[in-house]
Amino acid sequence: MIREINEKDFDGLLSLYTQLHDNPLPDKDDRVVSIWNSIINDGNHHIIVADENGVLVSSCVCVIIPNLTHGQRPYALIENVVTDRKHRNKGYATACLNFAREIARRENCYKIMLLTGSKSEDTLRFYERAGYNRNDKTAFIQWL
Repeated sequence: MIREINEKDFDGLLSLYTQLHDNPLPDKDDRVVSIWNSIINDGNHHIIVADENGVLVSSCVCVIIPNLTHGQRPYALIENVVTDRKHRNKGYATACLNFAREIARRENCYKIMLLTGSKSEDTLRFYERAGYNRNDKTAFIQWL
């Protein structure tokens, strides 16, 4: 089932995120819980998950960003696309990205942006098959 995350999914999401850039599992301290609560209560921050029998197997984040250009239409940013290693190549990430696209359409966004650090052609082709292109814009990152 593809859906938006709920408060009960906290531990499952953090567990899934350990497979994203080899993220360590953070301590469930006041700071992490405060960040979680901020995300859950932000109407522009959507975490989409693929739930397979109560286990989160894939996820992506879709943030809607208000905008004063393009007829004051917002845009969407996709981040943290991840699928559990044992559940890859089954369409879960594509389904999460499609759900995110529907959120962006519902919010009247004029575009969706997705950045990836992957240089793998398989990954890049996956994003192209999901409807993204790598030709229209050039991304620059400044790490802080």
